[in-house]
Amino acid sequence: MTDTAPALPLEVLHRGWNTFGLATLTLPDGRTVRRALEDHGQAACVLPYDPGRRVALLVRQARVGPAFWGEAADLDEAPAGGLDGGTPEATAIREAMEEAGVRLARLEPVAHAYTMPSVSSERLWLYLAPYGPADRVGPGGGLPEEGEQVAVLEVPLSELADQARTGRLPDLKTLVLVQALMLRAPELFAA
Repeated sequence: MTDTAPALPLEVLHRGWNTFGLATLTLPDGRTVRRALEDHGQAACVLPYDPGRRVALLVRQARVGPAFWGEAADLDEAPAGGLDGGTPEATAIREAMEEAGVRLARLEPVAHAYTMPSVSSERLWLYLAPYGPADRVGPGGGLPEEGEQVAVLEVPLSELADQARTGRLPDLKTLVLVQALMLRAPELFAA
């Protein structure tokens, strides 16, 4: 079961798209400490890749994190979104269609991991998914009613591998997925 109730009580300081609060954590020696926590639930992320043409689908959208540091807000990343009560698998398939316009039939689980375990409850389910040209059935672009303005990009796997090797792939979830694909299918990256 992936949609379980929180095990730690949270003193809520703000509730909106994200919930911010203070949680009491019990340390191994029995002492308790208060820790700030951001909670917006669980999410799933998928890297759709075409093994025949050796490309992957990414989406480009404005993100507040890079803008905060004075970097370009537009970030290229694998499609992702909150579970919203669904399963991780259904979410990955839904987000790939909404954001990238691609129909996915098979997911390859990579991992579930915590994005920032010291300050956030977010548990992220990561997948790889093969697709072919016939699976590009929708426009993508995200949901305008959610404020999304998403550009769909088909990026050569060799370019993504070079970005991963040289530290130029700034989205952590996408970096992990590209590296997972490099480990699982190195033949897709051979010259």
